[in-house]
Amino acid sequence: MSATASATRFREDATVISLVGFAHGTSHFFHFLIPALSPWLMSEFGLTFTEVGAAMGVFYVVSTAGQASAGFVVDRVGGFRVLLAGVALLSLAALVLAAAGSYEAVVAAAAVAGLGNSVFHPADFSLINRRVSEERLGPAFSVHGLSGSLGWASAPALLVGVAGAWGWRSASVVAACVGAAAFAFLLLNHGTLRHSAAEAAQRRELGKGGVFAFLRSPLVWMCFVFFFFTVMAFGILQNFATPAFQKSYGVSLALATTALTAYLLGSATGTGVGGFFVRRAHEERLVGASLALVAMGALLLASGSTPTWALAPVMAVMGFAAGFSGPSRDMLIRRAATSTYGAGAFGRISGFVYSGIDAGLACAPLLFGPLMDAGRHGQTLAGVALLQGLAIATALTVGTRSRR
Repeated sequence: MSATASATRFREDATVISLVGFAHGTSHFFHFLIPALSPWLMSEFGLTFTEVGAAMGVFYVVSTAGQASAGFVVDRVGGFRVLLAGVALLSLAALVLAAAGSYEAVVAAAAVAGLGNSVFHPADFSLINRRVSEERLGPAFSVHGLSGSLGWASAPALLVGVAGAWGWRSASVVAACVGAAAFAFLLLNHGTLRHSAAEAAQRRELGKGGVFAFLRSPLVWMCFVFFFFTVMAFGILQNFATPAFQKSYGVSLALATTALTAYLLGSATGTGVGGFFVRRAHEERLVGASLALVAMGALLLASGSTPTWALAPVMAVMGFAAGFSGPSRDMLIRRAATSTYGAGAFGRISGFVYSGIDAGLACAPLLFGPLMDAGRHGQTLAGVALLQGLAIATALTVGTRSRR
């Protein structure tokens, strides 16, 4: 390949990676729409932690079912159109929340947001796998995960700040504006992500064994379970870390929120660094070592003996380790599942495997909300360590079997 062609290919890859990452960050921003505003929603409507958790459970149940289905739509019509529909639904959900007059309306907003969120992983990974050069897949996965972490990190700071100054309804309107701006930006760049003739030809492929062949693969199901465990652990922190720190350590809302933000920023940093280590070792070993560090940090926090000044640093280290595992995790999943069935199955396999993320996030508040209501804050944090241990065992098994 000539120098000119190589430079052109690099620019094309970089543009696709940036746009897909931007869309992913937008979806993650909306993951925190209800959790970030939960103190105000609980006060407004007299809700318990379990009821707030149930609303988020609706979000992730809808997203789980929608994600598994969205993969088939992506394989048929392309990722760009599906991305636009998802962003539009997220903005609509924020407007529904802004107008909510009851708990039922909050649940309705969660359902609409879950439907919008469901499209991103099958659309994102389909675009990355089809549009990005093989040698740049590691950086692509890194940027994808990094943008998601930045979306998570920005949401609590922005929404809590706006809600504290002007109320939770104003914060919801601001979230809707974020979604509208993202929609406009993606639409302006439609020429880059719009499906090509080559991609259309790939989508006509069924993949080896037919449309549903991937459901017969034990490795595909194990990849789903891996995501279920790892992200349920994150769901505990997402929903309950702030109140758990307030109750267990007696710190202010600001300090507890800072600790959670430190985790999210650490995750973003770890994801950026982790992309440089993809393919330098067995992916499952990097994933296992990283998640073991997360588990140890969770046990330290659960003990209640961590100095209050160390809450944010410990959470930052945990976040870094979790983020560091992300690019290797995505490459492990690609090697173990997606590539087995050909380019025509990218959307549906990504949709199914990554729906384990939403399933885990749906179960986390339902299973651990009652523990929080019962005042068992340490046990809630210890659950993070238990789930990371199960994820480590699953990752090592996936890596071993896929290499056979």
